[in-house]
Amino acid sequence: MPAKRSRATDSLLAEDRQRLIVRRVGETGSVVIRNLARELGVSRETIRRDIDQLAARGRFRKTRGGAIAFELVEAPDTERGMVNAMAKRAIGRKAATLVGDGASLILDSGTTTRAVAEALAARRNLTVYTNDLAIVRTLARHNGNKVVLLGGELQRHEDATIGWDAIAALTNYTAEFAFVGIGGLTAAGGITDFTRDGAELRGRMLLSARTVVIVADASKFSTVTPIRVPHYDKVTHLVTDKAPPATLRKALRARKIRVLTA
Repeated sequence: MPAKRSRATDSLLAEDRQRLIVRRVGETGSVVIRNLARELGVSRETIRRDIDQLAARGRFRKTRGGAIAFELVEAPDTERGMVNAMAKRAIGRKAATLVGDGASLILDSGTTTRAVAEALAARRNLTVYTNDLAIVRTLARHNGNKVVLLGGELQRHEDATIGWDAIAALTNYTAEFAFVGIGGLTAAGGITDFTRDGAELRGRMLLSARTVVIVADASKFSTVTPIRVPHYDKVTHLVTDKAPPATLRKALRARKIRVLTA
């Protein structure tokens, strides 16, 4: 009959697991509970408790299904709004040239899509679907526009809704255009996000429009954030402030994505 483990042994094993988890997050930027459980031969609940303890000690940020390094967590929109502000305004103006009066469009939340909304202020009779409260304030009750705010949970770090309620609301609508922000644009032309909820909502936006426009400044080039956005094959345009590097430009051309530089 095998000897029972002592509490000291269990504690040591927990320390070893947690040390490995911290190392994995440092190496890759994020971890997934199910993968760690399989690798370490323990239950998901065990890994979940380890992650809870480490997150409480400030080693990383806990996410749904795993953990993410602090440097890969999206900053609050008040901070992001001050980064590359002139470039974002230029991107907004360039993106807005695609849209005429009477168009229907989906506007994602974020500082760059808000710049698109500001550039659309002169348009008339728009139909707008958005999860961003600032965009609602910019375009609603103005020039005959119809604005639909997608329901959902209000995010902690910005005035925008997210979650399955927002996704479900969006399935009821289609639009001519979708203007979508991203966490990163990989060298192969894929798009990524910071959270599963955000990635799923943006993937739904890509499915719901005929012309899908990614708006992103050059800081997003060849950047990879933890979660892949689904349906990125629906993207038709990229509006940015600088020409992408050669490898990315080739990948975008292969995907037939038109690049517009502000």
